[in-house]
Amino acid sequence: MVVALSGGSGIPYAVDLLHALRALADDGARIETHLIVTNGAKQVIPTEVELGLKGIEVLADVVHKDQDLGAPIASGSFRAHAMVVVPCSAGTLAKVALGLTDNLVSRAAHVTLKERRPLVLVVREAPYPRPMLQNMLAAHDAGAVLMPASPGFYHRPDSVATLVRGVTARVLDLIDLANEHAPRWKDG
Repeated sequence: MVVALSGGSGIPYAVDLLHALRALADDGARIETHLIVTNGAKQVIPTEVELGLKGIEVLADVVHKDQDLGAPIASGSFRAHAMVVVPCSAGTLAKVALGLTDNLVSRAAHVTLKERRPLVLVVREAPYPRPMLQNMLAAHDAGAVLMPASPGFYHRPDSVATLVRGVTARVLDLIDLANEHAPRWKDG
């Protein structure tokens, strides 16, 4: 599983996803998490989470530098189940939409699409200007799933953590990993 954090607000979503993937692996799922953190994400991390970059990196099995275009995950021969970019900044979205591969996040995303594997882009920036909407459509047409970091309220969440878990559950569903990370519609 490839998880990438790009430079936008929404780092708690990434941390929760990494925790969920670790929990699934601890429960017996064969999941090896490969992490990429962009320079933009590194700037946002201290403002949004207390555990810091090192605390995030320990949640992954393998950490890659965003400048390492020779990393195994940059190749189609690397057998990744899926890739999630969370949060996905407008800049990263544009690179994916246009097929620009100037860093490891955009290269790994390109490889994920070309190999027809699930790619989920969790966009958090809003409102959406026309260029971003056009890039969303282009990324969708290339095979990516665009998921806004927009939590539901039907399960009457009692905390921010519960809201974040709801988004994580949807991401896990989209990459076809069974989970009970959050309540479902009309569940109980």
